[in-house]
Amino acid sequence: MLEVDRVTKTYGGRTAINEVSFTVGDGRITGFVGGNGAGKTTTMRIILGVLSADSGAVSLGGSRLSGDDRRIFGYMPEERGLYPKMKVAEQITYFGRLHGMTARDAAASTTRLLDRLELGARANDTVDALSLGNQQRAQIAAALVHQPEVLILDEPFSGLDPMGVDTVLGVLRDAASDGAPVLFSSHQLDLVERLCDDLVIIANGEIRASGSREQLQREHGHDRYQLDVDGDLGWLREVPGITVVDFDGGHALFEAADAAAAQSVLKRAVADGTVQRFAPQHPSLAQIFREVIQ
Repeated sequence: MLEVDRVTKTYGGRTAINEVSFTVGDGRITGFVGGNGAGKTTTMRIILGVLSADSGAVSLGGSRLSGDDRRIFGYMPEERGLYPKMKVAEQITYFGRLHGMTARDAAASTTRLLDRLELGARANDTVDALSLGNQQRAQIAAALVHQPEVLILDEPFSGLDPMGVDTVLGVLRDAASDGAPVLFSSHQLDLVERLCDDLVIIANGEIRASGSREQLQREHGHDRYQLDVDGDLGWLREVPGITVVDFDGGHALFEAADAAAAQSVLKRAVADGTVQRFAPQHPSLAQIFREVIQ
């Protein structure tokens, strides 16, 4: 497990991140979300040892990380770090060698990854001959070629079409299934919600929420329900403890003060006629994000 414990970083008189704490579980994909300047990249660079923290610690498996430990990390920066005139396979193999792999092992890993990322046919093309989406896939291959035990990725899905997203996600899930903690940042909240096991939300350099997707939805659910019936739900506005959020004839979305109030609505609806649907509505990540950063 990767653990960030009360990490603080200041630049001059400005605090970039303050007492930042969260964990990334083994074999789990964690989405790290926040607005521009929220502190995501600073946090990632401290995890990687590129920046030093003013206070706090980063540990893996309970042991504080050293420079040598970070050799087992795979990192993909938001700004692409590939050599544009170098051939794709040659370059990724080179990165594998820099991580201590033999020429044979690095070449074999490169071939496997490029095929997995559907870039095998472009192995001998230069990077600048690739589309932006394919350059992104090549950058991910460079981060994974040495078979890292921890993955840190900054905006890995930027520039990818839906098919590319699915392909890259499959590769990241393979890494997670091998036990690697995977942390990635993204501005695409709907994408993060679909892909990740856990979420960390940061704003103004401070962690505002963290946990599994299900945990955060429970914590921020506000007892909201959807009700669909054959008749008209105009009576719903008169029920004590109920706040109607959306209403259209036989469809309503409402918030209940407690479970008893919600059950009273269901009993009334059943007594009046056929209930087509009655179910709790979990908030989207976008809704949770807006709530916790206010």
